[in-house]
Amino acid sequence: MSTQIQELSAGPFRGLEAGSGPVVLLLHGFPDHPRTFRHQLPVLAAAGFRAVAPYMRGYGPSGPPADGRYDVAALAEDAVALLDALDAREACVFGHDWGAMATYFTALSAGGRVRRLATAAVPYGPSFMCALANDYAQQKRSWYMVFFQHAFAEKAVAANDFAFLERLWRDWSPGYTLPADEMAALKETFRRPGVLPSALAYYRATIASVFDDPSAAEALSSGLAMPIDVPGMMIHGADDGCIGVDLLAGMGDYFPRGLRTEVVPNAGHFVHQERPELVNRLLVDFFR
Repeated sequence: MSTQIQELSAGPFRGLEAGSGPVVLLLHGFPDHPRTFRHQLPVLAAAGFRAVAPYMRGYGPSGPPADGRYDVAALAEDAVALLDALDAREACVFGHDWGAMATYFTALSAGGRVRRLATAAVPYGPSFMCALANDYAQQKRSWYMVFFQHAFAEKAVAANDFAFLERLWRDWSPGYTLPADEMAALKETFRRPGVLPSALAYYRATIASVFDDPSAAEALSSGLAMPIDVPGMMIHGADDGCIGVDLLAGMGDYFPRGLRTEVVPNAGHFVHQERPELVNRLLVDFFR
């Protein structure tokens, strides 16, 4: 069994994959791409899984989606379509950041095709929207969501060779520096036509309504309060500079089949890159 990372080509989906066996989907967030899982792919393959890390909607070589959708329901539909393209009836899923949101909504809508789910950095439940309304610390962390609603954001993020992305990584994972070659690869993804507008569109599709109409926050919160009938695991860096660790409180209430919570010390937002040995061990043990 090969544990080498290879190019993924499954229907319209592109990305990276390794191994053979039961499928594990690895869904990335922002600002990121499939190489974020370079530490997880070979380890999951060695453990007997087919690990698949696609480009998320709008990030891949095929360009922006024809339907122009970037809502979380579309992300879930993509995950199901990928399972179909892989001829996989079910899968375990690990999602980070926006990939975590995609994971939750895939589990809610996919009719049992998610066997187990693990997420990192973005918890499930209404706690985030509540914090956005009344928690000054989280409001400071989430400033970029407001900024991304404006057309000027595209120019600002791309300025000075995407220096914005470097600063964001440092702020969100304050004890970690992404290797220079990996940062170069990440910037190359964002230079691809259509990727940056697509990445910002995630925030506009999901959060814009809240800023335009505060009452919309209640509707969004209620959508994040439906029980997820899948065994879950939440991994969060104790020093996450994007999402406060306190927002994990109460998340287990929405997982009737159980939620394992792992707060990782000396790690920030990109915990799967900062502490790969620990995260890999957690994933393999949980998915087995």
